[in-house]
Amino acid sequence: MFFTYLRRELRRRRKAALVVASGLALGIALVIVVNSVSSGMSKAQDKVLQSLYGLGTDMTVTKAAEPAANSSERPRFQFDARDSDSDEEQSTDRVMVQGFQTLASSTVTKVGSQTGVSDAVGGLSLQVIKVSGQFTRGQFQQDQSGSGGQQGGGPGQGGGGGSSRPQGEVRGGGADFDVNNYSVYGADVTKPALGPLTSSKITSGRTFKTTETDAKVVVADTSYAKEKKLKVGSTVTIKGTKFKVIGIATPDSGDAAANLYIPLQRAQTLADAKDKVTTIYVKATDSQRIDSVKSTIQKNISGTTVTTSADLADTVSGSLSTASSLATSVGKWLSIAVLVAAFLVAGLLTSSAVSRRVREFGTLKALGWKSGRVTRQVVGEAVVNGLLGGALGIAVGLAGAYVVTAISPTLQAQLGGGGGGGGMGGGPAGGGFGDGPGRQTASTTLDVALTAPVSLTTVALAVGLAVTGGLIAGAFGGWRASRLRPADALRRVE
Repeated sequence: MFFTYLRRELRRRRKAALVVASGLALGIALVIVVNSVSSGMSKAQDKVLQSLYGLGTDMTVTKAAEPAANSSERPRFQFDARDSDSDEEQSTDRVMVQGFQTLASSTVTKVGSQTGVSDAVGGLSLQVIKVSGQFTRGQFQQDQSGSGGQQGGGPGQGGGGGSSRPQGEVRGGGADFDVNNYSVYGADVTKPALGPLTSSKITSGRTFKTTETDAKVVVADTSYAKEKKLKVGSTVTIKGTKFKVIGIATPDSGDAAANLYIPLQRAQTLADAKDKVTTIYVKATDSQRIDSVKSTIQKNISGTTVTTSADLADTVSGSLSTASSLATSVGKWLSIAVLVAAFLVAGLLTSSAVSRRVREFGTLKALGWKSGRVTRQVVGEAVVNGLLGGALGIAVGLAGAYVVTAISPTLQAQLGGGGGGGGMGGGPAGGGFGDGPGRQTASTTLDVALTAPVSLTTVALAVGLAVTGGLIAGAFGGWRASRLRPADALRRVE
């Protein structure tokens, strides 16, 4: 009887049911879109941090660089005074540790032994400045406009004061030198699962073998390889040492950590930094214990800076950050406001509908219906309207999320550099994560395509909101219906 009456009443009041359902659908659809966009923002930010941090890395340990005490620490280049008539080119390069103070390799072992640490690996960030070119001697040309001889008396005659030196000028000659500035990163090849190279994909050739700890091999970033016309099998010379290119790496997103990657031991040799590292990449045993692991490392290894992905997330700015803030703050409160309004409107419309059905409910009570039965009937109709609104809201919300994903608007994520301070973690590129190769104080801007993935949790939330909206509307109408008396129906009889 309940379902028969329910079906008949919903058919009779299709327009009213559609109005209530549409109001709920609007609020539910907005919640789905906002939740989906927020999820897309989170994934976009994770993608940015992943490209800067490296897969499997939960935190990094670095030590802030000290300010230079004097100018002697700046790179100096000296060239031989060779015969300038020759065309021989001269070149010299400096390999310098970049961005941070070095840490002893034993620190990597110490960090790895801390409670909550699954694994730790060290890396050495280097900057190579190469100056090459040649000197050309200028040619002396005598001035032909004057006699250049003795005027006003010959030798021994005091009046003239003429000079016996030839008059003229040096023309041509000079120096033509080129400066090549690029970054090199020493990676621990024995632990390929950690470190910045894990955020890149080998698109040509191969990566390092675990046995190539001191091999003269190099993996080149794809952009740098294209600029320098490098390919697998090419040769790169760093400080007089020739390295063979064994692979080309393409970053998953954003800038590469370095232009070139070489084995850690070979990098230490080039920089005269034996058993030294600039960055320690750390993987925690449990992602829920990252904060406690960070505190443990800072307590037991003094003078170091520990940076987690959460710390990096706070430094991300640009349109990605702005859109994320809108989605999490403005979008959230807008969704709540629309839902509250939709629930209130649905409740008021249901209550109003009950008021128009006074004769009907009064007659039913006169025929023996209890107040509870009338209330259940009203609540049942409201719940069905809520479910209908939920179905419409889910459909509209999915359509909105699909449109966002199809358009995939491009957002920019900017991670500012911090010089050598280490304030943003131990990126191999210099002053912090996100500093591009050779740019210690610059910031990195990454373009990320926004998507709006809809999860089952979001759909379940929508269904829950639909039922809740129906119950709230039913509560309004049920309360109004329970207060009706048969006498109210008789008053409406004309």
